[in-house]
Amino acid sequence: MAVRRRRRLRRRERRTQLPVAPEFANRFVETPAAWLTKVLTNICLNQLTSARVRREAYVGQWLPEPVFATDPIAGPADTVEQRESVSMAVLALMERLSPKERAVYVLREAFGYAHNEIADILDITEANCYQIYRRAKQHVTDDRTRVQVDEAAARKVVEEFLAATLSGNTESLIRLLTDDAISAGDGGGVVPSLDRPITGSLQVARFLRRLFVPNEHKWAMIGGRADLYAAVANGVPALVIVAADRIVALITFEVTTDGIVAVHTQANPAKLERATRHWATTPHADPLLTGW
Repeated sequence: MAVRRRRRLRRRERRTQLPVAPEFANRFVETPAAWLTKVLTNICLNQLTSARVRREAYVGQWLPEPVFATDPIAGPADTVEQRESVSMAVLALMERLSPKERAVYVLREAFGYAHNEIADILDITEANCYQIYRRAKQHVTDDRTRVQVDEAAARKVVEEFLAATLSGNTESLIRLLTDDAISAGDGGGVVPSLDRPITGSLQVARFLRRLFVPNEHKWAMIGGRADLYAAVANGVPALVIVAADRIVALITFEVTTDGIVAVHTQANPAKLERATRHWATTPHADPLLTGW
């Protein structure tokens, strides 16, 4: 009995071991970091490919998961590069990249690998690596000058947005938006959301005004009246809508020197779970509006 049990354990251990690529078999002891980077990169490539397939069958629009500025995943307050990596702008722009482009871009930009090292990790030529990196950087490059915000600045943006939205005056809301402003929402097929983005300041303003008209149907859908808070999420000002002790929606505002260029509404319950847990255990400012 004991012998059979030991055999089963040995078979289980063999199944859970990471495979060692033949070309790394002799170098594993000498350069464990290179082997581990290669293995992890391949795992990430497989995950990215799978995630892209899932999003192709995604109901409605896809938006990144919100991350509060106070969330440890955002990195230390003085680590600008890591905080920028979870910004709404960068996460959205990274979606333009293929899995291999994203791998090259992250290895080069975030970890500082040389092109020959990345080429070795991905089993491509150095020239091909450089071409992929240049193409990826062109995709991610954005010529808009974004405004860096802290909690005070974010609260001011959200206060102005709420005042304009709840005033009933469309013109006051249009003045906060750029002419080419866009509004997109992610309900994950669970919460009603837009099938496609709305573009143009007038169209966005009209949609947002309708969205913020409270009624019994909306209260029933979110579990009661809501409290509205201001915060910083994904590096931008955010309006946090809390009802029944959970975040039911989080709206982020991408702000440039010309005004609000994008309004992203995350209402997918699955993508709000981490944000809700963090919100419940972290101090935050008083609500801007209660019982909405």
